Amino acid sequence: MEGLDIKQMITMVHSIADEKNLSEDEVMQAVEAAIAAAWRRDNGTREMNVRAELNREDGTAKVIVHYDVVETPEGIGQITLEEAKKIDKKALLGGVIEQEFEAKSFGRVAAQTAKQVLLQKLREFERETMANEYGNKIGKIITGTVIRVESRVIRLDLGHGEGIMPGSEQIPGEHLVTGSRIRALLKNIDRDSNRGPTIILSRADAQFVKLLFLQEVPEIETGTVEIKAIAREAGRRTKIAVYSSSSDIDPVGTFVGTKGVRVQAVMNEIGDTEKIDIITYDHDIRNYIANALSPAEISRIDVNESDKTATVYVTEAQQSVAIGRQGQNVRLASQLTGYDIDIVTE
Repeated sequence: MEGLDIKQMITMVHSIADEKNLSEDEVMQAVEAAIAAAWRRDNGTREMNVRAELNREDGTAKVIVHYDVVETPEGIGQITLEEAKKIDKKALLGGVIEQEFEAKSFGRVAAQTAKQVLLQKLREFERETMANEYGNKIGKIITGTVIRVESRVIRLDLGHGEGIMPGSEQIPGEHLVTGSRIRALLKNIDRDSNRGPTIILSRADAQFVKLLFLQEVPEIETGTVEIKAIAREAGRRTKIAVYSSSSDIDPVGTFVGTKGVRVQAVMNEIGDTEKIDIITYDHDIRNYIANALSPAEISRIDVNESDKTATVYVTEAQQSVAIGRQGQNVRLASQLTGYDIDIVTE
């Protein structure tokens, strides 16, 4: 950008807008921010209030510097009324004046500064455009291609932008490599990021499994069967409670599918190391808790509905089955039913 050619930059605006999927106004804003940064680098300080304006008609650029008119200047961007009058005869104490400069060329360091600012602004606009495009897809499954596997995050190309999958949203033990084409839940768009809006993806969320079943079980859409609750420890086990208001329909069989084809399709996506327990939801909380603790055989259940607790009695032989390895079975059953479950031997 040394020996700045404003006309050439204006002609580039259209091609940059097409390439980056941005509006020409956004690209113009980025170019103007870059010119203002370059002018500050050559003629002032980083703290100065400076903006640039491009004229698309004649291919010129001007830089406008804002000054606060004060009695005793104490900082950058402040001038006395006497100095202000030399720039604008109408200047008043306590007011703001503008001083214009023509932008023609910059030194090498300033040109590099302008380039960095331009790229940064374009990235910010790209992320904002991307966030707006994907905003209506939050809570849905989208497809992406792994472009980089880092120590804590996996980056995916989504077609019109990039998303990240933090370690906490990855399936433990799943090995993804660059070039892998995968499906993931668009969990959130983080707009608080210092680097602009960031698309957060997940394969570990319970909602991901729920949506996978939605794709495999068309009866959910028709209302024949429904998912009442789901609890998941990604990579290890998922419990899903299903229900049908019709006594003629077996909800568990509907989700399993002929020869297990439906549940297998979901397992193929999340990995065979994760087991899926499909249990029947029951309006009777005792029956529901007993189903949730499957495959354990339950002797009896005492329920306190006021504080959402349940004491489940089992034989000594069934205790380890009810609790599960490292307490996983009872823990998932508690999440599924919403009751704090205590396993007790008879």
